[in-house]
Amino acid sequence: MFREVMETGSISQTAKKLNRTQPAISLALKNLEKTLGLTLFERKGRRLVPVPEAHYLLAETTGILDRLATISSTMEGLIKGHAGSLNIATMPGPSAFLFPRFISQSVGENPDIRITLSTRSSPQIMELAGTQNIDFGFADFEHSAGKEPQYSAELIKADCFCAIDRTHPLASRKSLTLSDLNDTPMGGLHASHPFQRKIRQEFEEVGAEYNPTVTCQYFQPLIPFVSSGQCCSIVDPLTVVTEQELNLSDGKVAFLPFKNPLRYEYAILEPNHRPPSQLALKIKAGWKAEVLKMLEDVKANPHTEWIFQAGRE
Repeated sequence: MFREVMETGSISQTAKKLNRTQPAISLALKNLEKTLGLTLFERKGRRLVPVPEAHYLLAETTGILDRLATISSTMEGLIKGHAGSLNIATMPGPSAFLFPRFISQSVGENPDIRITLSTRSSPQIMELAGTQNIDFGFADFEHSAGKEPQYSAELIKADCFCAIDRTHPLASRKSLTLSDLNDTPMGGLHASHPFQRKIRQEFEEVGAEYNPTVTCQYFQPLIPFVSSGQCCSIVDPLTVVTEQELNLSDGKVAFLPFKNPLRYEYAILEPNHRPPSQLALKIKAGWKAEVLKMLEDVKANPHTEWIFQAGRE
């Protein structure tokens, strides 16, 4: 108010500019003068002429007022999730393309947002979430025994697919069973990976032989081996999404569902003792919605489930 009166020299113009009544402006000015113990303006007709002390006060307070305006704008951005910093960790597959694309589209050219995106193994991401070192993470989920985890985990479960060379005799099928893959050369993850252990168990239960010939750290590097006809591979549905988006195999790989679905489990992990910012909440909710949409688009039948969450039984 004081700065506006200094600029306009008029109670009425200040009132119009600030959308307030003239009596309210006059009262505020009188209270300011009373607080300071001096008269800031001389009344000359309808104009208010500032005394030298008023010019000094304006010079001293302008920087403060500008700083307060900047802080107010920044706080508004933080509250609306339009500003701030974000530290996220994702497993290798989505971090190569799908997640960076989502983040870049969500953030755009906003200079007030700082993103740190790390690629880590799923156990490492669980460790980072448990030690409160990330805002959230996206990982394969492994049920672990022992002490209660210090993070919340929301699972996204969806159907796996069999990646197969289009020239393979099985490629004409609408769906497959594990028995169809008996002794077929297979590409998969390392034997210690929870999903790989699950695959071996599933093969054993139907009396089929699992024949691993190619092993990789994550699914995407298996696709070139599949497209060259060296193996088939049971892959997670986000690998299907990535291949459909990038078409790295030049259309040489088909993805077939299973008659008896094999479910893959992703987890969105959030530390229990690191209160989320509005930006983190916004990006996490957006990523969850994006993942569900992508999984729906490839007909992977996704659904969500909380395993543990702070404040929940």
